[in-house]
Amino acid sequence: MENVTDRTSNPFDMRPPCEHFVPGYGDANADFHVVGDHPGVHGGLDTGVPFTNEAGRRLQTALAAAGLLTAPGDRPEATDTFLSYIHLCAPDDGEPTQSSYDDLERFFDAELRAIAAHVLLPVGPRATAHVLETYSARAWKTEIDMDELHGRELHGSGFLVLPIKDPVEWEPSDEDRLIEAIEALRSTDFRREADLGRFNAGNDPYMVR
Repeated sequence: MENVTDRTSNPFDMRPPCEHFVPGYGDANADFHVVGDHPGVHGGLDTGVPFTNEAGRRLQTALAAAGLLTAPGDRPEATDTFLSYIHLCAPDDGEPTQSSYDDLERFFDAELRAIAAHVLLPVGPRATAHVLETYSARAWKTEIDMDELHGRELHGSGFLVLPIKDPVEWEPSDEDRLIEAIEALRSTDFRREADLGRFNAGNDPYMVR
């Protein structure tokens, strides 16, 4: 399924209950969906684009090296990649409350399902915990160890999940590890779809994950 929109910023016109927010950005038909925490952590309040603070630019550089971005910057060229936050509103006072995360989850979930990417790349412990708990076929009740999960391919419920350690905490080897993991994943059949069209009348394919 392809979305009929060529908008790169806020393609589904999300209107959260806050004055300052950073909407999703990128290719609405992306296979790869990079998921961050909130603008106070990963930037974007000045640019309106996720991952445009110092740590975000470091991540952009790695994504570009792995082929997911073609031109990092304030408005990166993101063919086949979408960037967004689980909490798109700017926090009023430091860290968002749990009730605020809960209230804004509906916007993130709606956008995630509209994009329908094959691979989710959550960045940092909170985004990773949310993606694994909500979109993974496994129960993740233990503490999230980002050193262990960084660049490790996991199976979700209809998605592949590739967690990313927060770039502000990267060791020199973490960037190379991420690039190699994404390149290895892109070299495989990461879509892992099956054609069930043979069970329907006619010759049209019916692809499912």
